[in-house]
Amino acid sequence: MWTSFRKSAPTTATTALPDWSVAFDTVTGRIESPALFTVADQAPRFFVMGDVWLSNRTVLWPDAGTSTLTDCQIIAALWEQQGEKCLSLLQGMFAFVVWDTQQNSLWLVRDRVGARTLYYSTEGRQRWIAPRLRTLEQKLAPSLDLVAMRDYLCCAFVPGERTMWQGIREVRPGTMVRLPENETQLYWQIEERLADPKPPLEWHAQQLRTLLDQVISESLPQNETVGCYLSGGLDSSLVVALAKQLHTHPVHTYSIHFGSATPNELEFSSLVAAHCQTEHHIIEITPQQMWDLHPEAMALLDDPIGDPLTVPNLILGREAKQAVNVILNGEGGDPCFGGPKNQPMLLTNLYQSEHAPDLLSAYLASYQKCSQDLPRLLKPDVWQAVKDESSVFASELFGAGSYLNRLMFINTKFKGADHILTKVSNVTRACGVEGRSPLFDQRVVAMSLTIPPEYKLSGATEKAVLKAAVQDVLPEAIIARPKSGMMVPVQYWFRNLWPKQARALLLSKQARIRPYLNQELIRDWLEYRGDTWARYGVKLWLLVSLELWLQGH
Repeated sequence: MWTSFRKSAPTTATTALPDWSVAFDTVTGRIESPALFTVADQAPRFFVMGDVWLSNRTVLWPDAGTSTLTDCQIIAALWEQQGEKCLSLLQGMFAFVVWDTQQNSLWLVRDRVGARTLYYSTEGRQRWIAPRLRTLEQKLAPSLDLVAMRDYLCCAFVPGERTMWQGIREVRPGTMVRLPENETQLYWQIEERLADPKPPLEWHAQQLRTLLDQVISESLPQNETVGCYLSGGLDSSLVVALAKQLHTHPVHTYSIHFGSATPNELEFSSLVAAHCQTEHHIIEITPQQMWDLHPEAMALLDDPIGDPLTVPNLILGREAKQAVNVILNGEGGDPCFGGPKNQPMLLTNLYQSEHAPDLLSAYLASYQKCSQDLPRLLKPDVWQAVKDESSVFASELFGAGSYLNRLMFINTKFKGADHILTKVSNVTRACGVEGRSPLFDQRVVAMSLTIPPEYKLSGATEKAVLKAAVQDVLPEAIIARPKSGMMVPVQYWFRNLWPKQARALLLSKQARIRPYLNQELIRDWLEYRGDTWARYGVKLWLLVSLELWLQGH
């Protein structure tokens, strides 16, 4: 193993994000630019266009390993043979459209967990479809969706099919949308499937380990170096350990910290890197970089994401591009096996509210963002317009299945697809790197819901089944340590380093948030007045992210 220490370099990102769009006429059933589509043969009925990576392409098409056939061409051929039934065969990350020239209809398809995105307009004769929200935003010049903004302020991301723009919706994971009928059809649904009698934890751990070996092996690029983000937590550490064990080429690992005065996880990430003998890179991120790169990071996102780790993700993507084209991460371990952060405390509060009418309020409050501030934070006319609009979480919270698995399902379906995977895709691909999240593989998600809740979280014990599955490849210190999470010191920075910049941005008469939000309350937060001042740093980052996103879009 060798380790490099340096501050991140101001490199220039290259664009690897998908940049195409389709205009579909709902009356004639015709599309613009059919020549851009992939076809299966010389007299095709179906035309396919998309953003596709199939992890099982050689299984779907045995000659694919030696031919120049693209993943889109494989889908086109399969659709010619089986129609939409072929979706049950596809594994990987994809968002694509299929034009049926006989039926004059268009199918919009998104992968099961939401690793790729697909957006479409819902009004007018001509419907636009694109993998990037920005593409449609530029074509349609839509108005802001106030309900989506409300939801962002609650969660730090926009959950569900809404986007920040009126008249533009996102295809949901595991879903097909058919135009012009506007029919929505699930082709895959996350469901709890618990065996009775239940097998022991050790049996589940063995099954999980076999699957983890398979999905991580499939995620590794052929004949080239791979990178892995390494925080030192269980999830990223197990991905590194299995990648190193399964890959025949060098493995680079990347860890960050925010300076010697700030607590960090370098003790654990360095332990894993040494244990696995990776080529390890440690990058210091400064407060100045965090502020200066924040506008660029927000401009790369389709919808705003108020996660302070978005800027570090951008810096890491640029660092990784110097050595690798594919980078793996440990995202998915929390939603599937016992997260989110501080889960024991969170679940204690939510279990107490399970049958109470305020369950939704308790769930939104668990994000620890602005849900309880909305009546004061939103201007009166905005609050009146959105306060009675239903939440996408409501029906899911009262669904079938054990309560913990229901909560994990919600986190996977919304936080996974609308926050984590979207952020990974937008930011890393803008750096010319492909990010892959093996713990969010559809098979891992499905298996997680066959595992009894008590094998995931029992009291303060987290991820017992996941730890048992990988305990042979990780140091005991990683298995035994409690989860802490990557803490970005935004509270300290807003109070001590950024107060002037934040005031100028959020309290300006020209601020884009001014028509919607109460700047007097924001002024109180900037001066750390009130009972919840310990959370003001997180809330201020949320608001700065929204303001910068609005400016950049």
